[in-house]
Amino acid sequence: MSFFKKFFSSDKKENLDKGLETTKTSFFSKLTKAVAGKSKVDDEVLDNLEEVLVSSDVGVNTTLKIIERIEERVARDKYLGTDELNQILREEIAALLSENNHGNASELEIPTHKPYVIMVVGVNGVGKTTTIGKLAYQYKKAGKKVVLGAADTFRAAAIDQLQIWADRVKVPMVRQQMGSDPASVAFDTLQSAVANEADIVIIDTAGRLHNKINLMNELSKVKKVMQKVVPDAPHEVLLVLDGSTGQNAFEQAKHFTAATEVTALAVTKLDGTAKGGVVIGISDQFQIPVKFIGVGEGMEDLQVFNKFEFVDSFFK
Repeated sequence: MSFFKKFFSSDKKENLDKGLETTKTSFFSKLTKAVAGKSKVDDEVLDNLEEVLVSSDVGVNTTLKIIERIEERVARDKYLGTDELNQILREEIAALLSENNHGNASELEIPTHKPYVIMVVGVNGVGKTTTIGKLAYQYKKAGKKVVLGAADTFRAAAIDQLQIWADRVKVPMVRQQMGSDPASVAFDTLQSAVANEADIVIIDTAGRLHNKINLMNELSKVKKVMQKVVPDAPHEVLLVLDGSTGQNAFEQAKHFTAATEVTALAVTKLDGTAKGGVVIGISDQFQIPVKFIGVGEGMEDLQVFNKFEFVDSFFK
């Protein structure tokens, strides 16, 4: 247990435990049925376990990796009791995720580059605006000057929703009229940020999942125009995914990573869903770090993703 505990930041851990409660309850209900009447981990138990993991939205490829690891342990140890399966799963999933070196921070990373430009992408309805608002709050709480840019100009609601968050967090927002050129908004936002010596710039972008070529062209244009003001912008492209959609989150990740160079992921809406296992699969399958997870409505409930804390809450 000490292996896990040394990574924990206890004040946020309780919220993580609570946020994953539905996922955990669903998973262990299935796991209990999978091993019912069995004392030993055998082929039948492994087949049932595979079904449990896939149905818990861990994903087929990641599930097969986990099963393969447990098969190796069964072969090595000769006998594994089903009463040990919980701990074995916990250890093997943690080991699998730790092979990717990203995602073990416990606190918000404070960039030294100024201004640090984050471009946020993702389809409508995934919690993109809320994620931007909570991120702005956390950076401001850390003492940083934050500017928001409303470059999702295709929906008036998107601009208004971001304005509500800007007002709530008390940070400035650059906006234009609905239908304006998104790249123009991004340009104005960076000019304002540089003029006012802002530390962090967060740019919202259109959430339409239209064809890949149009999406690629649109995001590329926004990037090129931003680079006229800040040559190496954006410093981060954050893709927001709705964890409650399960496997659909994988599809969104595939689409956006093909359309633009995504550097980090945020998986939202994990509270109140039984599909939290999707974080394990996404963290394993994409060579992109899961940086944030959303586990509730509160400002502090957008948490920095720590694999060991996540696995501990999942199996607690």
